[in-house]
Amino acid sequence: MSNKFDIVIIGGGNAGFGVSAVASEAGKTIAFVEEWDFGGTCPNRGCTPKKVLVAAAHALYEIELASVHGINVGEPKLDWAKLIDREKDMIDFIPDAMAGVAEKRGQVFRGHAKFVGPNSIDVDGTVLEADNIVIATGSKPRALPIPGAELMITSDEVLSEREQPKSVVFVGGGVIAMEFSHVYARAGTDVTILEALPQLLPRLDADAVTAIQGETERIGVNVKTGVKVNEIREDNGQLTVEYEHDGKTQTVSAERVVNGAGRVANVDTLDLDAGNVNHDGVAVDVDAYLRSTSNPSVWVCGDALVTSPQLSPLATYEGRIVGKNIVEGPVEMPEYAVVPNCVYTVPALASVGLTEAEAKEQGLKVNATTNDMTGWFSGKAYGETVAWSKVLIDEDTDQIVGAQMVGHSGEELIQLFAFAMTHGITASQIKNTPTAFPTFASDVKNLF
Repeated sequence: MSNKFDIVIIGGGNAGFGVSAVASEAGKTIAFVEEWDFGGTCPNRGCTPKKVLVAAAHALYEIELASVHGINVGEPKLDWAKLIDREKDMIDFIPDAMAGVAEKRGQVFRGHAKFVGPNSIDVDGTVLEADNIVIATGSKPRALPIPGAELMITSDEVLSEREQPKSVVFVGGGVIAMEFSHVYARAGTDVTILEALPQLLPRLDADAVTAIQGETERIGVNVKTGVKVNEIREDNGQLTVEYEHDGKTQTVSAERVVNGAGRVANVDTLDLDAGNVNHDGVAVDVDAYLRSTSNPSVWVCGDALVTSPQLSPLATYEGRIVGKNIVEGPVEMPEYAVVPNCVYTVPALASVGLTEAEAKEQGLKVNATTNDMTGWFSGKAYGETVAWSKVLIDEDTDQIVGAQMVGHSGEELIQLFAFAMTHGITASQIKNTPTAFPTFASDVKNLF
């Protein structure tokens, strides 16, 4: 059996499958290398199982609002073990199913990959050679240089532990912390978020974050920003986090402390130097076509990149671009101007395009229209506790350049803004388009 291939794909997640979809159709010989389970983080330990928990939190939110509609219900009680079992039941077929697809497209190698030359990798003692090597290894939790950091759990354990903790502290106020804090808090867990920066979700629009932070605090989550965590220690069966806030040293104790500081590219154990791949320990240097600047045989896509958002659809998109560039030569560059993104709090925070701060930095003249829709008929009809939006319209072109929404079915409506931005539909054209009424979608034309 030959160990020489047209393409070796390191990683069996969405990015790798995006590459293989294009390459296998073109008749390329492919080797898949996967150390854990096929499908990668998103379907096995990320967005797909997480959404099962979010759906449960949303059901609890609907129960909370029942009295608005004149419906009297008792105190809800979430069976956490059954919820985790349901989550696992819904995803347990994925690794084998994805492995089956990989086996149809190429040869599968199980184990850890590392470079042993510019065109060769070692997989636990087996050397594979290829004209092209694709780094599609995804991401992993960001390590925090805090004494006692080993006592923290990650989102993997949150999605696996069948016992609901009575109290949780998130170190970091990113997407993971925000989403799981809403699940935990709505299920009755006492939750604290400690964020080092002045703002939660620091890459998102500040006003949108203020809106979702207000809802987060309304459901009982204790949020502290501008925090320096000094250490995590065990105290009498509990975990204690010592931190500095507003010039004072404070502590908070909980059954679980969760690393909520986000994820980083999973490339540090690939021995990139042996492959003549330039990097800084985290980021691989790539050109506009996602090819290594130092080794034209190596490509990077998905969460292993650090220049694009860590989103499952983007991983597939980038993977397909890499596949096309391998098959046809460097012909396509990824475009990230219109990437809808959702933080699945309950309600969700959705965004696409530029924030208001980014538009100003680029020198654009925009009309930024902000709305609180809780008093609108649609918001009042459903008893929304938060319903907020900001839409940015370019004054010169009438084009939408950015939109942020909290609640009001924003996770669905944001797709309309993305569609309009992608296809050049102007704000005036949206306003002049009839819509079904009364719906949240019919409110879109009144958001700017």
